[in-house]
Amino acid sequence: MALHPTSPPHIPALTAEQLLRLPGDDCRLELVEGELREMPPAGAEHGTVAFHIAALLGRHIEAHDAGRGFAAETGFLLARDPDTVRAPDAAFVRRERADQVGRVLGYWPGPPDLAVEVVSPGDAYSELHGKALAWLAAGARVVLVVDPATRRVTVYRSPADVTVRAGDEPVDCSEIGRASWR
Repeated sequence: MALHPTSPPHIPALTAEQLLRLPGDDCRLELVEGELREMPPAGAEHGTVAFHIAALLGRHIEAHDAGRGFAAETGFLLARDPDTVRAPDAAFVRRERADQVGRVLGYWPGPPDLAVEVVSPGDAYSELHGKALAWLAAGARVVLVVDPATRRVTVYRSPADVTVRAGDEPVDCSEIGRASWR
């Protein structure tokens, strides 16, 4: 008797609206091409670094009336059918775009101009590199991948323009407005 492998039952792709209605629990969720991705809560170092980046970004935004900042885990709706909702550790949208979109109760429609990802101990380089490239492909102007362990920031402007800044070297983000941070 021949055995015929059976394929798993078809699971319909989740939508951004369904993701938004899921109950909150102890994990972080993203939606990638309709597939739910679960991540453990961030550790203390990750949270501290993300907090400091968001505070620095907030000061810059207020001092220059530059746009709108977003805290960790704010969802950005990057694609439809199938839906993709990603959540950086910090983000920024320029004033012109923020004013054009207005108040948003659900996920922000489209990418941020700046997405910041903080490396956690369990993160694989290939995953973060892929995520940075996905942010760019969705329309982000700059992606920063901050690694607290090595004190390095990888700056992605395009797939061909990736630079690494070490220690206290300034990070130039002038593509999103007057911005250079240490």
